[in-house]
Amino acid sequence: MTATPSAADLSELTQFAEELADLSGKTILPHFRERIAVHNKLGDAGFDPVTEADRAAEDVIRARIKQRYPTHGVMGEEHGAERGSSPLTWVIDPIDGTRAFMCGMAQWGTLIALNDGQRPVIGILDQPYTRERWVACGGRSSFRDGSGRESELKTRPCPSLKAAVMSTTSPVGYFSDVEQKAFWALSGQARLTRFGGDCYAYGLLAMGFIDLIVESSLQPWDVQALIPIVENAGGLITTWTGGPAQNGGRVVACGDATLHAAVLEALGAVR
Repeated sequence: MTATPSAADLSELTQFAEELADLSGKTILPHFRERIAVHNKLGDAGFDPVTEADRAAEDVIRARIKQRYPTHGVMGEEHGAERGSSPLTWVIDPIDGTRAFMCGMAQWGTLIALNDGQRPVIGILDQPYTRERWVACGGRSSFRDGSGRESELKTRPCPSLKAAVMSTTSPVGYFSDVEQKAFWALSGQARLTRFGGDCYAYGLLAMGFIDLIVESSLQPWDVQALIPIVENAGGLITTWTGGPAQNGGRVVACGDATLHAAVLEALGAVR
């Protein structure tokens, strides 16, 4: 079941999503570049960090959603999924890039998406420290900088891998051996490869500064807000086999359709 919002409802819901971003930013910022305890959710099985800032931000977002839209569902990284009576579901990652956050780096952000039961129709990427915000709704993606200046986003043409700037969050830890081999094969053909961007890299792709992002092991809250941001700017974001990316897993984002097709051809055979 879906409940695609009307244009008027979409505008109201987008304003509410920005309100959620404001609330989360106020909650997170007092902890940034401060001594903060880091907990490992995986224990001895690996390293998946979470901080008080992650949990507190998701708490305030969830509380505000329940107050304003009690029938809506919520899915978040820290507290899982709560099904609502409405098909509309908010998908949130309070701090995407916790590793960057704990290191004092600014390549992190709060991700807020609204899914209509079929796909994400609103996407917010908020970086409260730099006061940057990406907003996607109604077929448009925009960027607001720290001075409040707003601009519409457009990816750049880049049909050739050899001319592409490529990115991934990390070349280790997220890829299996076969996935990593496929990634390095692409990286070896690209003009430049950069690491560590998390969600911030997708914002830069929508702005036309990065051409290709290849990732694996993503969760729905890692990617749903980014899908409309990239797509509304003229890019594509899919699985490695070209399917919908909203459930995460193996994800490829491109600013150029020709480049996307070539990358899918290279990655589609990976098993």
